[in-house]
Amino acid sequence: MSSSGSAADPSPGQVEADDAAVAGAKRTLRNAIQLRRDSRPAARRTLDDEARLEVVIAALADRMPDTVAAYLSTGSEPGTLQLVAWLAAHRVRVLLPVLSPLPDGSRRTGPAWAPYGGPDALRVGPYAIPEPTTDLVPAEGLAEAEVLICSGLAANSLGDRLGRGGGWYDRALGHASQSATVWVLQNVDEVLETIPTHRWDRRVDAIVTPSGMLTCEPRIRTPFSLPDQL
Repeated sequence: MSSSGSAADPSPGQVEADDAAVAGAKRTLRNAIQLRRDSRPAARRTLDDEARLEVVIAALADRMPDTVAAYLSTGSEPGTLQLVAWLAAHRVRVLLPVLSPLPDGSRRTGPAWAPYGGPDALRVGPYAIPEPTTDLVPAEGLAEAEVLICSGLAANSLGDRLGRGGGWYDRALGHASQSATVWVLQNVDEVLETIPTHRWDRRVDAIVTPSGMLTCEPRIRTPFSLPDQL
């Protein structure tokens, strides 16, 4: 007897319902983690940022990369301003996200980057996120980065990462070199056992916390293209 129908693929309606359920679980988890971050005392955040910086410095002690992709932190997320400044002081080219619209006001069709040019070459971009005013680097330029430090609200030991929900990093990481390593900065209590994920979510290779660096052991996943709109 044929078993071809015993494991039928889910119908489009089932897939849509599953995606909606995952999206709802992500929203709930994001809200909870953001509330916890916002309630963390400023002194605690400063100590954690300093400890994470020391972890990164130790991880790069054997070989300093030529190019690192990072981000400029805002609000209560794990701080990167000192980290970016430290990398630049050690002559590392640091690529940072640019979220502002095109000069004509239209929305960018893909991720864009620009090299860090110092604190005087920054502006406040969308969502109050600082971004560089230096010459743009297209999405494909991310392939030059040997280390990618991305933002996230939570992660687990398998490399699953909970982002902000816009899919920016999932799209951006599609242009990364296969030899690049991807890190996410977290607080210790944001390293969870389970993270709700969609098929298109891209994993990280390591989690940097104030207590140290956790190397992830991701499962093999079939590549899946991220939809244009989430």
